[in-house]
Amino acid sequence: MPEDGFPLNQLAMSMILSASVVRVRDGLPLSASTDCEQSTGVQECRKYFKALSRKLAQLPDRCTLKTGQYNINFISSLGVSYMMLCTENYPSVLAFCFLDELQKEFITTYDMLRTNTAIRPYCFIEFDNVIQRTKQRYNNTRSLSTKINLADMQMEIKLRPPYQISLSEFGSANGFAHLSAVEFKGTGKIPAACCNPLSGRGYSVTSGSQRWEQSVVTKIPNLCDVAPHQRLEPLTLPGIVSFILSLLCGALNLIRGFHAIESLLQNEGEDFSYVIAFFLGTAACLYQCYLFVHYTGWRNVKSFLSFGLICLCNMYLYELRNLWQLFFHVTVGAFSTLQIRLRQPQGKSPDYNV
Repeated sequence: MPEDGFPLNQLAMSMILSASVVRVRDGLPLSASTDCEQSTGVQECRKYFKALSRKLAQLPDRCTLKTGQYNINFISSLGVSYMMLCTENYPSVLAFCFLDELQKEFITTYDMLRTNTAIRPYCFIEFDNVIQRTKQRYNNTRSLSTKINLADMQMEIKLRPPYQISLSEFGSANGFAHLSAVEFKGTGKIPAACCNPLSGRGYSVTSGSQRWEQSVVTKIPNLCDVAPHQRLEPLTLPGIVSFILSLLCGALNLIRGFHAIESLLQNEGEDFSYVIAFFLGTAACLYQCYLFVHYTGWRNVKSFLSFGLICLCNMYLYELRNLWQLFFHVTVGAFSTLQIRLRQPQGKSPDYNV
């Protein structure tokens, strides 16, 4: 028996099958090992890998999902999640040591800026070499007892055990058709279909005093009609320029508006409508900035209406501005409207069947 306490015959019968690195905020796969095992059970587990990837931001940072013959373990840190598939009898302490080692290797190899700005799936596929090398070492029973120290991980898991996500039923083949609601003590009820697609008809997560309990088993096609937050496409240089120019136009309108108020207080004959026009122009410019960085319903229509308001305000203020000033404000408004139109929500990442 090795000094870490795991019988050699148990380790010989268990193994790590695959691993992947996924970005937490949107489930974008950054790297993955090449799966050699193509059994029906492993193919089924890939569904749960993908479902988990889409909901990592709503799950604890250390979890275990038991699917029968196989377990899925993952940890999340600094916006990146490290996931692995192993046989059911593979020791959990070794599994989380494996994930912890992958995490350290990935953090030392890639900086956060690269992972946060990555667009293409599997753009760090070269990290597969590290995954394969580490996986082979953890599947080698002779090297484990001398090359890793499990004491720290055993203590950490004892003090803070991973959340055990258990599936009560499998969903439909095309993607978890049944919906349920779960209750998390202290936070109220959450629609499970919106928060976690793993529930075929419900699931529970138990760890210490915290527990997610299945509360509703029903089929409600339109439970999640409210659209989730949409992430927009990455910023481009023209988009950043339009954002800065819109802020500048808003600031200029605001300054002129305060000057118009001062002039109004000093001269009773001044027209108060000029003050309103300046402040409406400020609001329209700032709202265009908001539309550029946030996704909302009818976003394009709102941007055109804001641009129309900018044009009307500048038409009204033509006596107070020269031709070049009017041209600058209208051109910036049109440019910002175009950039809002071009920056669309991100589409679904393609499935590379890894």
